[in-house]
Amino acid sequence: MVKILANDGIHPDGKLLLEEAGYEVHTERVAQEDLPEVLPGYDVIIVRSATKVRKDLIDACPNLKIIARGGVGLDNIDVDYAREKGIAVFNTPRASSRAVAELAFAHMLSLARMLNRSNVEMRKEGFDFKALKKEYSGGIQMFGKTLGVVGFGRIGQEAAKIGIAFGMKVIAADLVVSEAELDINVFKSQDVALSVRLDTTSWDEVLRKSDFITLHVPGGTEPLIGAEEFEKMKNGVYIINTARGGTIDEDALLAALESGKVAGAGLDVFVGEPNPRPELLNHPRVSVSPHIGGSTIEAQSAIGMETAEQIIDFFEKGISQG
Repeated sequence: MVKILANDGIHPDGKLLLEEAGYEVHTERVAQEDLPEVLPGYDVIIVRSATKVRKDLIDACPNLKIIARGGVGLDNIDVDYAREKGIAVFNTPRASSRAVAELAFAHMLSLARMLNRSNVEMRKEGFDFKALKKEYSGGIQMFGKTLGVVGFGRIGQEAAKIGIAFGMKVIAADLVVSEAELDINVFKSQDVALSVRLDTTSWDEVLRKSDFITLHVPGGTEPLIGAEEFEKMKNGVYIINTARGGTIDEDALLAALESGKVAGAGLDVFVGEPNPRPELLNHPRVSVSPHIGGSTIEAQSAIGMETAEQIIDFFEKGISQG
C-alpha cells in the first residue's frame, strides 16, 4: 500500500480522494528534525511552505517516490536534486491562482481608498469622524488606471482579468510568456464570456507606466524591485507583493514610502517570516496580511484535490507501464 505523509496538512476533500484510491494518508505533523527517521517509511510526502525537503532529507529516504507541494512555490524543496534521484516533484499551480489574484486586488482597494488606515483610526477611542472623513476623502478609483502585472503566468493572468473587469489598462512583463488569451467569464450561469488577447511588454515599460504594480513571480536569490527600479516608477505608484518575501528590497521600499515615490504597498509576504519588520507592519501606507494568498476555502479544497489527482495519476501510470 502507498503510504503518504501530509506533513503540512491536506484538505479533507483531497485526503478522501487518496483514501478512496486505496492509499494510506497520515496528517499528523512530524517535526523537521524528526523527518529523517520517520519519512523513510513513506512513499510520498505532501508539504506546503513549512516543511523543508532538502538534499540531506532526500538522501535519507530511498523509498520516496513523490514530493508534492500544495501551492505554487517550490523554494522549500531541492527540486533538481530530487528529480536527479528519480523522485517526482509536483505543485498545484492552477488551484490557488484566483485566490491570490483576488487578494492582490483586496490590497489595492484597501490602499486606494485608505481602508487600512480607516480600520485602525476609527477603532480608537475618541476618534474625530469629521477629521477622518476629510483626510480619507482623497482616495483614487481603479477605473482608467494602468495596472502593471509582473509575472504573466496563471496568477498574473487572473490578476489581468480582474484589472480588465475594473476598467484598467493592463500591461504585463514576463521572461517567458509573450502573449496570452484571457477568457473572462462574465456571467457563468448564463454562459456569457469574453476573450481578450494581451501581449506582454518590456520590464522597463511596466515600471515607468504603471499606477499599480502587482508581483506574481517565483522567488529568487536577489530582490526584483530595489532602489533603481523604484526610481523608474511613477510618483505615487502602488505596489503589491503576494509572491515571495524578498522579491522587494524592504529597505528600498521603506525609503520609497517615506519619499512619497510609493503611495502605498500591499504585502502578503515578507523577509524573515513569520516575523515581519515592525516598520512595515506599522507603516500607515502599508496594507498587510499574513501570507494568505492561496488560503481560501475554495482554493484549499482545489489544492487538495489537485495534489491527490497528481499522486493518483502518477501511481496509476506506473502500474499501467509496469
